[in-house]
Amino acid sequence: MKFHEMKEKDIEKVLNTDFSKGLTEKDAKARIKQHGFNELEEGEKQSALLLFFSQFKDFMVLVLLGAVLISGILGEYIDAVAIIAIVIINGLLGFYQERRAEKSLQALQELSAPQVTVLRSGEWIKIPSKELVAGDVIKFSSGDRIGADVRLIHSNSLEIEESALTGESLPVAKTTESLEEKELGIGDLENMAFMGTMVTRGSGIGVVVATGMKTAMGQIADLLQNAQSMITPLQRKLQQLGKILITVALLLTVLVVVVGVIQGHDVYTMFLAGVSLAVAAIPEGLPAIVTVALSLGVQRMIKKNAIVRKLPAVETLGCASVICSDKTGTMTQNKMTVTNLWSGGSTWKVDGVGYQPKGRFYRGDTDNPIDIKKEKALQQMLMFGMICNHASIKEIEESEFVVDGDPTEGALLVAAMKAGYNQASLAKQFEIVQEFPFDSARKMMSIVMKDSNGRQFVVTKGAPDVLVGRSESILWDGKRQLLSNNLKKEVHSAIDELASQALRTIAIGFKEISATTIILDEKEAEKGLTLIGLQGMIDPPRPEVRQAVKECKEAGIKTVMITGDHVITAKAIAKQLGILSKNNKVLDGNALSNMSVEELEDVVEDVTVFARVSPEHKLKIVKAFQNNGHVVAMTGDGVNDAPAIKTADIGVAMGITGTDVAKEASALVLVDDNFATIKDAIKEGRNIYENIRKFIRYLLASNVGEILVMLFAMLLALPLPLVPIQILWVNLVTDGLPAMALGLDQPEGDVMRRNPRSPKEGIFARGLGWKVVSRGFLIGLVTLIAFVIAHNSNPEHLEYAQTVAFSTLVLAQLIHVFDCRSERSIFARNPFENMYLVWAVISSVLLMFIVIYYPPLQPIFHTVPIIAKDWIMIFALAATPTFLLAGSFLARKRK
Repeated sequence: MKFHEMKEKDIEKVLNTDFSKGLTEKDAKARIKQHGFNELEEGEKQSALLLFFSQFKDFMVLVLLGAVLISGILGEYIDAVAIIAIVIINGLLGFYQERRAEKSLQALQELSAPQVTVLRSGEWIKIPSKELVAGDVIKFSSGDRIGADVRLIHSNSLEIEESALTGESLPVAKTTESLEEKELGIGDLENMAFMGTMVTRGSGIGVVVATGMKTAMGQIADLLQNAQSMITPLQRKLQQLGKILITVALLLTVLVVVVGVIQGHDVYTMFLAGVSLAVAAIPEGLPAIVTVALSLGVQRMIKKNAIVRKLPAVETLGCASVICSDKTGTMTQNKMTVTNLWSGGSTWKVDGVGYQPKGRFYRGDTDNPIDIKKEKALQQMLMFGMICNHASIKEIEESEFVVDGDPTEGALLVAAMKAGYNQASLAKQFEIVQEFPFDSARKMMSIVMKDSNGRQFVVTKGAPDVLVGRSESILWDGKRQLLSNNLKKEVHSAIDELASQALRTIAIGFKEISATTIILDEKEAEKGLTLIGLQGMIDPPRPEVRQAVKECKEAGIKTVMITGDHVITAKAIAKQLGILSKNNKVLDGNALSNMSVEELEDVVEDVTVFARVSPEHKLKIVKAFQNNGHVVAMTGDGVNDAPAIKTADIGVAMGITGTDVAKEASALVLVDDNFATIKDAIKEGRNIYENIRKFIRYLLASNVGEILVMLFAMLLALPLPLVPIQILWVNLVTDGLPAMALGLDQPEGDVMRRNPRSPKEGIFARGLGWKVVSRGFLIGLVTLIAFVIAHNSNPEHLEYAQTVAFSTLVLAQLIHVFDCRSERSIFARNPFENMYLVWAVISSVLLMFIVIYYPPLQPIFHTVPIIAKDWIMIFALAATPTFLLAGSFLARKRK
């Protein structure tokens, strides 16, 4: 039912209620029995046990479980226990994150009013909001939260803050008149009030037209339940890698067994050899190192005011190609500020940040500040704007000011304070005798005041078009003149100019009356006024956001503004921030409503601003970009943003102004609510992904080396160069420390001048596969050469040759790790930039020496002491793979 279009009598008939008496208790109970309580329903919950076990479906987890099986077969029970511990820790982390996500709906439910005042059988009583039913008549006043969706039947200066639903920063003035327009967005339904919104001014009475899941808030809850969380690019790539590793492990096992049996070895021996190769193929520490790298990235991002709630999402920002950002509070300051003034044909601009009462005034477009004391009309307009005002400015901490009251009145206050006026001192100079409060029908507020000399004035502020119609004269060139048709044209031209800049405009007027005059009503007060001028205000852009948008553009990232505000306001802010250019389009809510997701896909690439949108629109926008192949980051702070935040590849919520619902649905929370912080997060995300590529390159090249040295030895009918426990030691311990240190590597200088990587990019893209195979081949070759030399020198002492091979493999990998810091060469970066890596390599070398020379560990790891002269050969061979390839790079560079 479109209740906003209906007359009150029709509503009474449809809902079968009586506005003068309300429902009876019997009627209410019958309706609750039929339609249920006024509360948001929860979808079916997965049990905690099933949720925990679902964490073990991941392919990399299957890889680890395979490693457990292999370790158990080999009798390496300590390794099996260590791997199981890694699996359980990863499972617990995933379980905790998903349980946190389930709290989204609980936070949404807390927005409903716990108690409401309802008319039952002719008496006003208080009841829990969940007992409201359609047809109930309820009343509310400033500070109350609306308990259900209602059609207003009485309004007294009623204003409701609906930003949680619409994204609009200003409270909405409400009316009781029927609305004739057919297609209206939720922000335009001025005769409706919605569950979860807050009354900021006045009072009202309304009839409940929707409860529970049928409310606007309920529709969001339904969207939130049904919104699917996207798998991150990193998760996809690790799944691909897991499949590759399992396939390689199985093929190698089969290959070795078959080759060995053909060569005459017994099946059992060859099976153990194949299992050793499978162990070499699986980097047991990879998932743990990925988790640690992401956690370290999280710590760095916290220092940059970004809190990560879901670990895999850290790197997703690194490949974001579109940022869909809420305007209010994220790109703007969420602080209404007077920026332009007009009086008597003259214009002024005001600078300053937010509600801080510091700023200067400039005439026209000049750059030189004016002396405000010489501008009498401007002084009078600012002073009257402060006196005819209910707001106040409070300093909550040093240089941090907030408005107590209406944001528009707060803006007028701050503008006057910038001119040197003070509320307390003006209160002593002027006594307010009468007041005619703001009314949405009149669109004005007036006071009658006396000055210290006993003179009496009426001061009025309100909508410019209305106030001009009530004015007989105007201050022009410092003198009062009759408001002729020509001067009216000048005033309307000024109003249009301010409106074209998306400024909300307030007009100020006054008239002097005799000291004995008693004003009977607002009509008498608000006629025969003298117009002083206009104050234009806007929620201004954050000063740092324009640069952040520019840097995102340089990084190949498209910034899209999504807002509940009017098209004109959205366009003005988008132009100031560099988001909207000549080639870009703007779409409003009506156009979006008439488009399917498929139709939107065709035009969305050219659109950078979406205005007057609803929650369903935001979801549609995100899906259209995703269907076009984009990785989408969605920012927001309101309840209305939660479904889109959850559906986006990465959801970003605001820490200060964000609702609990938005935060719970998000993967990333901005502590400072600042769009510029997203840019820093993107840089960090890109670096984290590059660091993950670095240690995947390092670990897999090392594993390829292990595989090849074992495979070549078997094909050549040589003894095993390495025993399984040595391979596990290298994978879990020797490789682990340097790989983690790679996760701390600083970004390269051009990280934010590259285009976002494609979400379809494979883990081995950009030559990584070739680097892994070529480096791994050389590491395996030199390890085998070291083994053959040592074995030929003393064929009877196999453990000595295996220890030489083990040492060569470890050192070759530790030298290779410095080559992994750059896509180019080991010489491209200073190795001492990352001291964590230097100390990790030193630690790994020391651990290697302990395993070789500490007697209690020698029987466990099948090692023996190596004589000094063989270390020269070991170091020379270990350095060969890295410096051989680095030399070829330098040769190409010289050419």
